[in-house]
Amino acid sequence: MSEQKKVVVIGGGITGLSTAYYLQKEAKEHNLPLNVQVVEGSNRLGGMIETEKKQGFTIERGPDSLLARKPSVFRLIDEVGLTSDLVTVATGKSYVLANEKLHEIPSGSFMGIPVQVRPFVFSSLFSSQGKLRAAGDFIKPKSKPQTDQSLGHFFRNRLGDEVVENLIEPLLSGIYSGDIDNLSLMATFPNFYQLEQKYGGIVRGLQKTVPKPSTNKTGKKPSPFRTLQNGLGSLVEAVSDSLEEGSVQLETSVTQIEKKAQGYELKLHNGEVMQADSVVITTPHYAAQSMLSQYSFMDSFKEMPATSVANVAMAFDQSAIQQDINGSGFLVSRNSDYRITACTWTHKKWPHTTPDGKALLRAYVGKPSDQGAVDLSDEEIADIVLQDLNKTMNITQKPEFTVVTRWRDSRAQYTVGHKDRLKQIQADMADELPGVYLAGASYEGLGIPDCIDQGEKAVENVLDYLKAK
Repeated sequence: MSEQKKVVVIGGGITGLSTAYYLQKEAKEHNLPLNVQVVEGSNRLGGMIETEKKQGFTIERGPDSLLARKPSVFRLIDEVGLTSDLVTVATGKSYVLANEKLHEIPSGSFMGIPVQVRPFVFSSLFSSQGKLRAAGDFIKPKSKPQTDQSLGHFFRNRLGDEVVENLIEPLLSGIYSGDIDNLSLMATFPNFYQLEQKYGGIVRGLQKTVPKPSTNKTGKKPSPFRTLQNGLGSLVEAVSDSLEEGSVQLETSVTQIEKKAQGYELKLHNGEVMQADSVVITTPHYAAQSMLSQYSFMDSFKEMPATSVANVAMAFDQSAIQQDINGSGFLVSRNSDYRITACTWTHKKWPHTTPDGKALLRAYVGKPSDQGAVDLSDEEIADIVLQDLNKTMNITQKPEFTVVTRWRDSRAQYTVGHKDRLKQIQADMADELPGVYLAGASYEGLGIPDCIDQGEKAVENVLDYLKAK
C-alpha cells in the first residue's frame, strides 16, 4: 500500500466504531497510508448501546450486560482503558414466570438445557411428564444430518414442548426477540447440533464438554455477566474519543453505493458524493440492500424480517415494592398471558446503578406475536408493564419516573437458511463488489462481542484487499 487509501465505514454502532478503531490502530502500528471515515445517519453514536443518567440512576436503554466468555469486547475495553470499570452481577438467581408463579431457573443448566440432572428433576418449573419427556434426549437416537432446521423443531424433538416453552424459548427469544420455530439453528446455536451429532444427545454432549463450574472465595459460582460502572455507553464514548479527530460524520446517510473504475462513489442524503477505496457496511440488512439495490443478489435481504422491541425503565422508592425478590429478574413463559417478555430487577442485578433506598426495574414488550405493543404511547406501555408486574410483585406506588425506549426493526431474524443465504451474498459481493464488506447484527451474531468480532474480521478483509491492490 504505497499511496493513501480511503476506507468508509457506514454506521456508527459498536460494529462500525470497533472497525474504525482497529483500522486506525493497524495503520498507526504499521505506518499504513490509510484515511478512515465513519458516517452515521443519526445524531449519535453507539447504535443500540445507549446509557442515560437520571436523578442518580444509570439506565441502559439498550443492552445492559456482557457475556464473560466472549473475549473480544474485553480486549476492546482494555484497549480504551476501561478494564478497572468492569462490574460483576451482584446476584446470580433468576426466575421464569410460568403458571402464574415465579420458578427459579434450575442451577446447572446451560442456555436452559439441563447439564446437572438433579436440580432439573427437583425443579417446580416442569411437570413430571415434562421431565420424563426431556429425559428422552438420553435414549432418542441422534437425528439425521440436516443442513439447517429451526431452533424450535430441534429442541422440541430432543427435549419436548414443556422444557422448550417454559425455559429454552424465553431464554433464546430474549436474545433474538424472535419466534424460535422460525429461527435458524445453524445461524444461532450450531454447537448444539454438533453436540447431538457427536454424542447422540444434547444433554450428554454438554455433560462431556461444559467445564465443571469453578467457585470463587465465597463458594459461589461466578456470574457469566459483566457491565461497566458508568454504563455501556461509556465504552462507545471511549472508543469514539480514541478515533482520530475528524473521523466521524454524524447525520450523514448513504443512499447509494456505486462501483467506479477507481474504487467506489457513495451518494449521500444531501446530494454530496464521497469517494472510497474500500467500504464496510455495518447498518441493518435492509439499509444495506437499499444502498446496493441495483444488485439483485441483495434482494434476499428484502425478505429477511426484523422485529421491534420496547423496554421500560421504572424508578421507585424501595418502600413501593412489597414483594421484593432476591434475584436479577425473570423471564416470562410464552404460555403465559402476559404482554411483558421479561423483567430485570436492575437494583439487585447492578446495585451501582441505583441510589440507596431506591429500586429500578426494567421490563420488555414486543414479543413476535405482539409487535403492536411497541407502537403504543409511553403511557400505554407503562400501564401494561405495571399491570403485569403487579401480578407478581404488589407495587403500591406509582413510579417516580419512567423511561420508555423503542427499537424499531432492530432485531434481525436469522430464519432457517440464513447462513447459506449470507454466504451466497458474500460470494457475490466478492465477485461484483471487491473491497465492500458486511458486518454487524444483521449478519453473523447480534451480541456486542459478536459485532466486535465482525468488525475485527472486516479490518482483516479490508487490509488484505488494499494490500493486494
